[in-house]
Amino acid sequence: MTAIEAMTGDSYAEWVRRTLMRMRESGGRIVPLFDSSVPEPRALLTDLVARSFAEPVTDRYASAFANGNPFVMAHLARAYGVGRDQLIATTGATGALSILYRALVTPGERILVETPGFDLFSRIGDLHGIAVDRFVRAAPDFALDVDAIAAALTPTTRLVVLSNLHNPSGAPCAHEAMVALARLAEARGVLVLVDEVYGDYADAATRPVPAMRLSPNIITISSLTKIYGLSSLRCGWIVGDAGVLAPVRTLVDRFEFGISNLAHAAAALVFDEQQLFDAWSRDCVAAARPIAEAALDEWRAAQLIEGELPTFGCIVFPRLIGIDDTLAFADWLAKRCGVVVAPGEYFGAPGHVRIGFARPPADLAYALDGLGEGLCAYRALKAVA
Repeated sequence: MTAIEAMTGDSYAEWVRRTLMRMRESGGRIVPLFDSSVPEPRALLTDLVARSFAEPVTDRYASAFANGNPFVMAHLARAYGVGRDQLIATTGATGALSILYRALVTPGERILVETPGFDLFSRIGDLHGIAVDRFVRAAPDFALDVDAIAAALTPTTRLVVLSNLHNPSGAPCAHEAMVALARLAEARGVLVLVDEVYGDYADAATRPVPAMRLSPNIITISSLTKIYGLSSLRCGWIVGDAGVLAPVRTLVDRFEFGISNLAHAAAALVFDEQQLFDAWSRDCVAAARPIAEAALDEWRAAQLIEGELPTFGCIVFPRLIGIDDTLAFADWLAKRCGVVVAPGEYFGAPGHVRIGFARPPADLAYALDGLGEGLCAYRALKAVA
């Protein structure tokens, strides 16, 4: 499958599911390096729920139907320094994307998305019949180029969509670039949607404020999935200017029935004991980072890859030297040794793979050894062919 076919055919999520199903059927060991978050803190979550849902049941178990779980929303209002009218609860960050596209982009308007980038940025646009344009965040540093965004804007561009930290590379957007983007958005009359699901991995010097604090033209979305590994809770949110979000709130009030009272009650409990989950996330990444860094150093020295480990987060997006079809390589690697990496084709960057390295140290070392051996064996195989 070519890069274009991957982008216009099956989605990355479909590829992952198909790959895992095939591997489970074969009975082999599966070592996922495609995960893009820390592992689920199952013991912490189980203990928290057991304590809180014994008699008497926690008061955090409240209806999320009207405007999200009230305890979650109160926490987010404090964290972002905003009023409740600037917050909308969603079923994860993906749910937030879909709602924003439907509410803010009208027929004939276009969106401008980053590439490489999360494939759902464009796929959800395609699903809703929205024309999608792209601007490049160029390797090796994947920095945010505001001039490139300005050049790609059209008279009908309504929404610019990007991530910070960047998915798939983990690269931060420089604060100066974000300020410049805010001024550009105001001057050109466009909105900017910033996916900040990885944002809390960055330190305060790199990301001093959430993006929405820079301009009423900027909307932030986030969730508990990437920073805490809590995808099971499907707790996401939108933060932005109350006036800008007014049509979004109208759409949510009319059609959103999917928010789980139970899951968002658990999310409220997580926020109540946030320091425990912060420590979990921090410790997972701290234990994994030296192992990943050593592997990348070794592969660079052997001229197998190009690319550095990002300063923050739990993902890296190296280019594989001599391997342009990374979808074929990822399929071969999964069959050969059970190691699953995310092919760059699904992010618009064939020749790269995304590696999620926040694994338990022994699993990570095993998987990276398999990946390193696979890189050498695959190049040798292709050289003979």
